Parts: sequence; C-alpha cells; structure tokens
Amino acid sequence: MTLPPPAHCSKTMLEGFTSTEFSFEGVARTVYRRGRGPCVLIMHEIPGITPEVARFAALVADRGFSVALPSLFGTPNRPRQPGYLVKELAAACVRREFAVLAARQSSPLTEWLRALSRSLHAEIGGRGIGALGMCITGNFALALMVDEHVMAPVLSQPSLPFPFGAERKAGLHLSDADLLCVKRRAEAGAKLVGLRFTHDKAVPKERFERLRTELGDAFEAIEIDSGPANAHGIPRGAHSVLTNDFVDAEGHPTRAALDRVLAFFQEQLGDPA
Repeated sequence: MTLPPPAHCSKTMLEGFTSTEFSFEGVARTVYRRGRGPCVLIMHEIPGITPEVARFAALVADRGFSVALPSLFGTPNRPRQPGYLVKELAAACVRREFAVLAARQSSPLTEWLRALSRSLHAEIGGRGIGALGMCITGNFALALMVDEHVMAPVLSQPSLPFPFGAERKAGLHLSDADLLCVKRRAEAGAKLVGLRFTHDKAVPKERFERLRTELGDAFEAIEIDSGPANAHGIPRGAHSVLTNDFVDAEGHPTRAALDRVLAFFQEQLGDPA
C-alpha cells in the first residue's frame, strides 16, 4: 500500500477535499469531505489538520469510505512544528471545549461532534459510521460510541486525561453514565480498537488495561513496541501511530495497524464503495 502524497494547498482548503460548514448550538466549523461509501468521521490530533493527517484521511477515503474531517483547532494544512504544537496544546488546555484533566467527564466538544455524527449518518445512511480520534481527540471516539449509529470507534493514542496521577493514568475521559452505556453496547456486540506505542508517556498502559477490564473482548488493543532495541527501530518518543510516526513499509507494525483499522471499518460498516 502506498499512501497518497501529503496535501499541499491553501490554508483554507485541502487538495482533493470539498469543504462544508456544520453548525450546532451556534458553533460553526469547517468540515472537509472526500470519498463515497460508508462514513468515517476523523478527528485530528494536535496541532491541527497537518499534511500527515490530511494524507491519512485521503487514504481512508480512497479505500472506499466517505470521510468527514472537521477542523477543530489549528490551521488546516499547516505543517507540524514544535512552536505550533506547543501553542495549540496550550490553547486546548484553557479552552472550555476541552477538559484535559477530567478522568470521568468528556470534553464539551464531544457534544458538537456527536451532533455532526448524527447529521452524517442521516445524510449517508448505511449500517452506521466509523469514528477515529487521535491524541487529544482519541478518547472522543469512545464518547461518540454512546450513540448506537457509531459502529466502528477507533482510539488512536488516546491522550486524555493527561496522565498525572494514578486515577488519570487509568482515566477514560468518560462519565460514569456514558461508560455504563458503552459497556452495555459492548455486551450487545459492539467493538472498538485502540492503538498506542508501548513507551508513549501520554498514553500509559493503565489506560488500555482499564479498557480491557471494562469492555473485555470488545476492546481490541494494538500496542506497538517502542522500547529499547525494538525490532523496528521505533523511537522511544513515538506517539502518532497513523500519521507522524507511521512507516509505510511491508512488515512494519504501524503499517499493520493501519491495515487493521481499514479492515475494522469494513467489518463494522460494510463493504467500501
């Protein structure tokens, strides 16, 4: 599999995507769209829709899915740079839409995303939609799973709550009531996938252990060795499984993770277009 080249275009448009606007409770955001087939909602990581995120979204679309990529923060298509990353992370920490230290509460932004997911499902139809979050939005896919039409949630390096203290390390960034709803869905046959590098301090092992405890076999964990002397030379600081730290090479574990995510979407949502 060869990924399409990163998108290079203006700050307000992504090459190969169309843009629409979605509003909920007075808040309007741009949503980039591409592809046809079962719907997959992709929630980007810090600092924004970087060229790597756009490339990943294009790949999902080109594999036969209708991708919706809302711009939640940052500047679309701006490259990931240390200063830009720090600025957007700091902004997220103080924005009311995020609750970065909440172990038992979802960020308010998930309500806007749930409204968008309902709109997408009503428009596109089908068995349901996929929802993939990354980094600061990783746990959002779990929160969206409260709605039964979200049939293929993927948590890629879910980093909230920030893992300060034992409770937050095992925290799911989900209210007790929503967790109960997710557990009931899991007992009824719903499934979800989680991705992390084993030495990623932002996504401690306790978080995936908690997901296994709460959801049992419904949770499929993909944990990629990033420890010393690992077979693939993955750096200890690796974080972004499907974007910045992705290696498009046969036999590489990040490539295997991508293949599994695409297969999961197909299994849960139906045949791609």
